[in-house]
Amino acid sequence: MYSQGTKGLGRIKSRLLEHIAWADREICWEPDEFAMRRGWTVTRTGFGARRYRDPRFDQLRIALKVPEEVS
Repeated sequence: MYSQGTKGLGRIKSRLLEHIAWADREICWEPDEFAMRRGWTVTRTGFGARRYRDPRFDQLRIALKVPEEVS
């Protein structure tokens, strides 16, 4: 059904995407490792771009307002 040209192009595209993913990991390995050692979540947002989040931020609460004492 498919011609050899299409299969070859698919293989080239696949290899190129593998190389891009490898380069992305190589560029960001140090900050990713730093974040993972501290228990942060790492979300890949694009080539060479990451979003780092400390899950402890989810545990923060807004402090209740304390009424001022009038004297």
